[in-house]
Amino acid sequence: MVRGRLFIFVVALTAPSFAAAETMSFGDAAAQLARICGADITANCRGVNLDSNRLKECLSRNRDVMSPQCKEGYLSTLDAIQKRIAARITVANACTREIVKVCGGSTKETSKSVPCLVTAKGVSRNCAQAITDAGYQ
Repeated sequence: MVRGRLFIFVVALTAPSFAAAETMSFGDAAAQLARICGADITANCRGVNLDSNRLKECLSRNRDVMSPQCKEGYLSTLDAIQKRIAARITVANACTREIVKVCGGSTKETSKSVPCLVTAKGVSRNCAQAITDAGYQ
């Protein structure tokens, strides 16, 4: 049951990943977390909803019984997931002008403008960097 949840967690994190970027992709982060902490998650976090915040909380509570490799790497891996999420949110802020003027979209529905932003010519440097950091390009 818990292994099934770990698999679902990995699949859920890899689904929104579009491409490799400067930040760690959801898929890479989930694979790394499964590799370094899979046994610890199975042993100590049974029944925990496997979103990154709840998983981080569970692993933090169980640091005293956790393997050394998991202790060493889980925080940086979960932080990488949060950085990717933050990078995707940044696209809406950094690309506001491009979303509205170049793509004819709405900043309330940034995800619908992403394909246009990726192929658009003349986007600002900040917008282009946000798109790259978010893993869209």
